[in-house]
Amino acid sequence: MSKNTSSNTSVLGYLFAISLLVTLVVYLMRGLGILTFIPGGIILFLFALSILTGIIYGIAKTWRY
Repeated sequence: MSKNTSSNTSVLGYLFAISLLVTLVVYLMRGLGILTFIPGGIILFLFALSILTGIIYGIAKTWRY
């Protein structure tokens, strides 16, 4: 059972890292004027997704069982 928890934690870690990376790249490209057609709502959604996955990853990392 411990292996399953570790597997879930690593999947959440990868999901958090990918969402954070995509958010930062899109934000920087929009700021530089490369992706000007992306609305601000999508940027806010990406920020919220990154924060939410980070919180879930942090909670999953502290579970003992």
